[in-house]
Amino acid sequence: MVEHLLGLLKVKVRKGVNLAVKDVSSSDPYVVLRMGQKKLKTKVIKKNTNPAWNEELTLAIEDPNIPISVNVYDKDLLSRDDSMGHAEIDIRTFIEVVKRDLSNVSNGTVIQKITPSPQNCLAEESGIYKAEGTVMQDLTLRLKDVQCGEIVLRLTWGTIPGARGLERF
Repeated sequence: MVEHLLGLLKVKVRKGVNLAVKDVSSSDPYVVLRMGQKKLKTKVIKKNTNPAWNEELTLAIEDPNIPISVNVYDKDLLSRDDSMGHAEIDIRTFIEVVKRDLSNVSNGTVIQKITPSPQNCLAEESGIYKAEGTVMQDLTLRLKDVQCGEIVLRLTWGTIPGARGLERF
C-alpha cells in the first residue's frame, strides 16, 4: 500500500470568511474535503459565518492529477445540510515544486506564485514556499455557486517513510 503513495498532504482548514447565512440569522458551517474516494470533514462551528476551524486534515496522495474538492455545508438537524458553496484545488503545481531539489533554498523563500484566474478558485495570489524544511502554500479560495464566502487553507507536504516518493513519478 505505502509504495503507491507519493506523500502526505496536510490541509489546515484555517477559517471561513463572510460565509453565506443559511439559517435565520447565521449558519453552522463545516468543511468537507474530497479527493477521489477519500473524504474528510472538519467539526461544525455553531452560529458563525466567520468560523475559525484551525483543523488539520491529512490526505494520502497517490495521483496529483486528481483535484481536491472543498465543500462547505450548513449543519441542519431536521433537514438535509445546506450547501454553502464549493471550490477546487489543483495540486499539480504544488507537487511540481515538491519534486524540485530545494536543498539550497532557504526557509521563507517563495518558489512559485499562482495568480487568480478563471481556471482556479483563488481569491488572491497564492505563493508556494519553503518553510520548516518542507513545501507550503497558503490559499484563499472563493466559493462558487453561493452569494459570498471564502475559505482560507494552508497546504503542507509530508513524506512517508517507505513510499515510492516523487522521483519516479
